[in-house]
Amino acid sequence: MYSIPNILTLLRVAAVPLLMILLAMPGPVVCPVAAVVFALAALTDLADGMIARRYNQITTVGKFLDPVADKVLVVSALILLAGLQWVPAWLVVVIVARDILVTGLRAVAAEQGVVIAADRYGKWKTALQTIALVPLIYHYPLWGVNMSAIGMVFLYGALALTVYSGWNYFVSFSGTIRH
Repeated sequence: MYSIPNILTLLRVAAVPLLMILLAMPGPVVCPVAAVVFALAALTDLADGMIARRYNQITTVGKFLDPVADKVLVVSALILLAGLQWVPAWLVVVIVARDILVTGLRAVAAEQGVVIAADRYGKWKTALQTIALVPLIYHYPLWGVNMSAIGMVFLYGALALTVYSGWNYFVSFSGTIRH
């Protein structure tokens, strides 16, 4: 349970309350700190996977916790930003709904002995969401560059991949699931 990859995964979840505290008092000093906290937490996802594979520390707990930690971090950040009205709430609803629907599809498939692995579009979606969230959390202009606008461009790209990958999961696996 307490391998380095699993500890890194738990740190990703532990970053969420810190993000909540920081974004409860947004400002030009606090938001860059929050963006760094988010970025470091997101980087633990890369680190835990590399370490787990390299040192053969892949565990059942890690297989469960890793995607959950990713979702908790990203969805929490999106909800916090929607609460600040820095991202449209409808966009957050679409992203969260897709994740819930795909999780449900995976549960039904698993019950029938079918494993639905993450496809490349889902991985790209997660990467774009993470990239988008750093400038969105930063929020304030940096050297005259509108960080929010940059973040929104990436977030709309992530939204397109969210819808496409969700559709792709359902089309690809609807034939494998018994009704």
